[in-house]
Amino acid sequence: MTFSLHAFSASDTAFDVQAAALEDPRPHPTEAALAQLGHAIMTELLDVLGETALEDVQTILAESLIGAFHSAAGRIERDADRARDRMRSLERDFDGSEMADTELQDATRQARSADVAQAAAELVRDAAAEIYTLATGEVWTAWRGSRRGTRLTAAQLEARQAIRAVERRRSADAEPQGPVVAFRAAPFADSEPDAHRIFDALNWAKAQWPQMALATTGAKGAEKLAIRWAQQKGVTLVLARADFDRHGKAAPFRANDELMALEPTCCLTLAQSLDELRASRTHPFGPALNLAQQAQARGVQHVAIRAKSA
Repeated sequence: MTFSLHAFSASDTAFDVQAAALEDPRPHPTEAALAQLGHAIMTELLDVLGETALEDVQTILAESLIGAFHSAAGRIERDADRARDRMRSLERDFDGSEMADTELQDATRQARSADVAQAAAELVRDAAAEIYTLATGEVWTAWRGSRRGTRLTAAQLEARQAIRAVERRRSADAEPQGPVVAFRAAPFADSEPDAHRIFDALNWAKAQWPQMALATTGAKGAEKLAIRWAQQKGVTLVLARADFDRHGKAAPFRANDELMALEPTCCLTLAQSLDELRASRTHPFGPALNLAQQAQARGVQHVAIRAKSA
């Protein structure tokens, strides 16, 4: 029998326990150390680029850095999946021999080690993203693929993946895992009054449906504020991104079709900034109005976000 080299303490996180359970003679960095690494990497990048000629591309470089850890986590996850496929094959054909037992143990060890390595990459990624948001006000979201949540951020799903899950549940006559709340708002509706009322509306929705998922397109401005709220609250995100390369000017409206295909329980919209000066200079945001129309036409509850009454 082997024993872990790690002495567990009350401060150990789930990651620390998972890493120690591998019983690798080499130590794993702690979750706190990985988070500090992510913080330090992003802080250093922003400090070096700030107030220099490269400040104009700071967002691109910072998001690319975060995306690199996201991509690494995905590659490691695929390695773990291959190891699990091999485990299933070995279990199916297991003949009781010592060689077969050794191969199965090796495949199991590879899968568990990859799971820990993936979690480590995600911790660095999310810590870097946290500093990026605090320093710039911008919210990083994965451009492709889904992302599971950690203690720092909410999980993120691609809309098409979520739609397929809805269709599978419908065909199996099963209850959905949680209600979807769709949100669309004008990109310019990100003033302080807008932010307060957006957060009020989202907090109201979460009180109504505690297990809700937030579906939005991830557009700049108001929808980024909603994404930040979801990350702070640990609410699952479903992103229906507008595909301008494929759909051109119709892309924001096609994204609305994806939002409605998720069968939302409620749609929240903010078509015009609640800041009077901004509102006087802009027109109501068409895609937000369109989502409201679709919701009303389908009998889906719709709440238009408005200023607080005096």
